[in-house]
Amino acid sequence: MIDETDTVILSLLQRDSRLTNSQIAAEAGISPSSCWRRVKSLETIGLIKGYGAILDRGKAGFSFSAILHVSLSRQVENTVQAFVHAVEQRPEILDCFATTGDADYHLRVVVGDIGEYNDFLDNFLFRLPGIAHVRSNIILKDIKSTQLLPLKGIAASPPETH
Repeated sequence: MIDETDTVILSLLQRDSRLTNSQIAAEAGISPSSCWRRVKSLETIGLIKGYGAILDRGKAGFSFSAILHVSLSRQVENTVQAFVHAVEQRPEILDCFATTGDADYHLRVVVGDIGEYNDFLDNFLFRLPGIAHVRSNIILKDIKSTQLLPLKGIAASPPETH
């Protein structure tokens, strides 16, 4: 189980994964060696899945984005597996969620422009077997987009002393 110190470390790394071990240790109020062990432990248990840079979508050339609501004609294993496999292979699909409600899946897609989006639909999505219905919601403006988890209060035990 993680404690308050781990929560501090995770919060710091979520905000800036380029912080040095010494900087994280100082902010968390622990020694650098203890901090290093804790980070390695959080990586080992899979709580920290990786590190990366957050890019500006528009400046990177992806000025068009949409949320797609996708319904399959039948929820049979082969159709679902084919859909999931195809979606996993497409880099312009940033997120895919299996959902309840009117659609079976919700996709977040980014491309350069409306032409690329039409190409994505015509030459990929509409050609997948089992697609019954696709509804697009074009994203006009990003109000909030984050990968930062709200870590307040997730610690399961009091902070360890080192």
